[in-house]
Amino acid sequence: MISGAHPAARAASRAVFVGLVVNALLAGAKLVAGVLGNSYALVADAAESGFDILGSLVVLGGMRIAARSEDDAYPFGYGKAEALAGASVALMLMGASIGIALEAIREIRTPHHAPAPYTLVVLVAVIAIKWWMGRRVELAADGGTSTAARADAAHHFADAITSAAAFVGISVALIGGPGYEPADDWAALLASAVIFANGVRVLRPVLEDLMDRAASAEVRADISRAACAVPGVRSIHALRVRRAGTGYYVDVHVQADPAMTLDAAHQLSGAVKGAMRAAVPSVRGVLVHMEPDETPP
Repeated sequence: MISGAHPAARAASRAVFVGLVVNALLAGAKLVAGVLGNSYALVADAAESGFDILGSLVVLGGMRIAARSEDDAYPFGYGKAEALAGASVALMLMGASIGIALEAIREIRTPHHAPAPYTLVVLVAVIAIKWWMGRRVELAADGGTSTAARADAAHHFADAITSAAAFVGISVALIGGPGYEPADDWAALLASAVIFANGVRVLRPVLEDLMDRAASAEVRADISRAACAVPGVRSIHALRVRRAGTGYYVDVHVQADPAMTLDAAHQLSGAVKGAMRAAVPSVRGVLVHMEPDETPP
């Protein structure tokens, strides 16, 4: 767990850790069932869970680094470690999908026996557990605006999708009988395409974080309203908000009474910072540029 971090970040890290443990148990169960039950789709599903374990470790490491306080070497903090971890997980998803696709093609071209019926029972349990874990991590990630945790949630959903595809493929193979044995391999191939698309979907927002894309319109609006509501603030402009990990950094120009003393302007800027942090608790840093309001009365 991450000590000293924002409560939402700690909740997200706990959800990721629980997911890691669940992944380890499910990967072992799916691998054994796939090998004994003659289902490559289930073996591919186990391999994807193995990547989930590695991905969860990367996410936990990224979140732990991102929770560090600012220092002389990194005055803006370590928040981008979150985005780097998320990017790594997305690339793992895409790499795993390519590996699964290549192996599925090989299995399609290789004659083999139909999967065992009991593999369907394993898959039903896996789908339910993985979907529940994905929602759990996703909700925790939304609370802490964690890109890395959202990437881990996407990993859980990808695993559930792979398992669902395997369920369909094995069902077709069992119902169709002789000649339909490769159905679960085709299912694995289809699942690999879905996983690759999921990886691309996860990669896009973390790359935006790394490139300092502006925060969402909702976050900017909340920050703007909070600043404008501070007594003494006549207007604001040039508001810029970027995200680093689970926190936001704000740069804003505040216009106030030109006759205001330097001490009063300093106190007003402090009040603006406090109002922003109260409105959006994940705001970690605020730079206020005080300007005289030259608008004619």
